[in-house]
Parts: sequence; C-alpha cells; structure tokens
Amino acid sequence: MKTNIKFTAWIITGLMLASVLFVLKQHSYVMAEQRIEIETAHGTLTGTLILPEKYSGTVGLVVFVHGDGPINDTYDDGYKPLWEKFASAGYASLSLNKPGIDGSSGNWLEQSMEDRAQETISAINWAKSLPMIDTQSIGLWGASQAGWVIPKIVREVPDIAFSILVSPAVNWISQGKYNTRLEMKQQGFSEYEIQAKEHENVQVLQLLNERASYEDYLRIADSEDLISRERWTFITKNYKSDATEELSYFNAPVHLVLGGQDINVDIEETERIYREKIPVSLLSVSYFANADHSMLSKKNAASPLRAYLTAVFFPRLLLDDQYLNDLCRFVKTLP
Repeated sequence: MKTNIKFTAWIITGLMLASVLFVLKQHSYVMAEQRIEIETAHGTLTGTLILPEKYSGTVGLVVFVHGDGPINDTYDDGYKPLWEKFASAGYASLSLNKPGIDGSSGNWLEQSMEDRAQETISAINWAKSLPMIDTQSIGLWGASQAGWVIPKIVREVPDIAFSILVSPAVNWISQGKYNTRLEMKQQGFSEYEIQAKEHENVQVLQLLNERASYEDYLRIADSEDLISRERWTFITKNYKSDATEELSYFNAPVHLVLGGQDINVDIEETERIYREKIPVSLLSVSYFANADHSMLSKKNAASPLRAYLTAVFFPRLLLDDQYLNDLCRFVKTLP
C-alpha cells in the first residue's frame, strides 16, 4: 500500500514538474531583453529594449505606442510574441511603462495625446543614441488610442521610417458612440437601455463642452456606472481628439491592421478615412475577419477562460494566427 502511494506521488510530482517546464519553455522567447530607464522633461520612464539574439552591425527599431489603460511595457507579456516576430525579421523593439506604472514617473491619466506623443519622441531620441540602432529604420507600432498619438509623432519626427496602426481610433466621440452601442448589444441590453445610455452620454458630452466640474457630472450620472474623478480629468483633456486631418502628416509607409470582430472601433469608417487621407503609395491594409480589437482570435475573444489558459500554456497562439506573420512580412518589405 505504501509503495503504491509513493509511486502515485512520484507520478504526480513528475507531471507537475513537466507542466512547469513546459510553461517555462513556452514563455522562452528567441530575443534578448534589457531593462531600461529614460530621463525626460517630466521624469523617468522605465521599460524594455528588445534585441534580436544574433545580429551584426545595426538593426531597425519598432517603438511601441500603447492603447488606453494602465499598460506596462510588456502588456502583461502579451507583446512578447510580437517582439519575437520583429526580432526574427531583424528589428529591435522598445516599449515603455506608462507614467505611474512599474517605476515610470507621473500618472498616465493626467496626460493629453500631445503629452503621449512628446513622451514617445523622447524615447525615439534616446534610441537614436544607441550604437546598435539604425537611425534611418526607426518605425512605430501602435494600437487603438495610439491612432491619436502616432500622427502627432510623425508631424515632429519626419524621418520615422514606417508606422503600423492596429485597430486605430480616428474620432473620440464617434468611436465612443459606436463602442457603447455594440458593447451593450453584445452584453444583451435592450434597445431601451441602450438609448437611455446614449442619452446620458449626450448629457455628459454637453457637460464636457461646458467645461463642467466632476461634481456637475455626478449630478447626472448613473450611480452604478460612474467615471472616476481621475478618468474624468483624462476625458476632459482628450475627448476632442480627432486624427482625421493629422493623417496627412504621414510621409512613409503606413500599415493599417483591422479586425472583423472589433466592437471598439468602426473599422469601415477607419479604413475609409485612412484611404482618403493617406496616399495609396504609402498605405497598405490588412483585414483579419476573426480578430477582435486586440487582435485576439475569435475563439479566445469569446472565452476569457480560454484566453487565460492560452496565454499561460500557448502564448504564441493567443493572437490571430495570421496577424503576427503579417507584421513580420510588412517590415521585411521595407527598404
């Protein structure tokens, strides 16, 4: 009896050890990561510089511009499969913790889109001083809210070699209206409830236009769905964001990536505006029917549990399977 118990314990221990080793192997990437600090006019920014494991001479660089939220440099490791793909194509990557996150100075909720652009420009200037970086091959990758930030960067840094925009927003107000309706429909709210929320949002927009205080907002807000004071400050600084005219600043290749399952951004409107404002010689567009706003595959987007388990055991399979290869092909076609 004791022999059987010991044997079973050894089997269980062996399986647990094998599982740990498997997970560690899945999270081992073919690239070299370096923790970095960048001094700016507004304090220290922390982050990660990622280099190909083997390279000679200099390499190009992809600077990451995050979407909305308290995002750290790795996007909770979600960026790592993408960094690995860029590394395989001979590109380094640079990603920062947002202000107030993991040692970066400040508070990201106090930033305007212009602040975010200037912060990224500081990172680009820092990277240009590195001996391994080809200063003529520095490009940008940005998602969602980065659609308002990246055009401001290329306005001031005309030698940006390329820009990759994933599910970018164009107009803050119209994007918010679109997202509210589709998200509530997906969650099963009635048309009456959706219209009630839309009416509340019209009132909020009127308060914003009147430069009303947070206390004024609280008087009309739904007590069960309140915007925080910090978030209100962030919205007041940014709700007029509209990249439409700023898209004309692009003078190097722009790769627009859209997902057919995106309920955050109206991809048809986004593609139309990009095609109107960016010369056809500069713009390429990729559309992935089964990808959502974050480029998660349809199966992973539909199940938080599946997405979590995939992120733990098979992180390279979390995103749409065509997306990573598409970005790798794009940077490989650059001169």
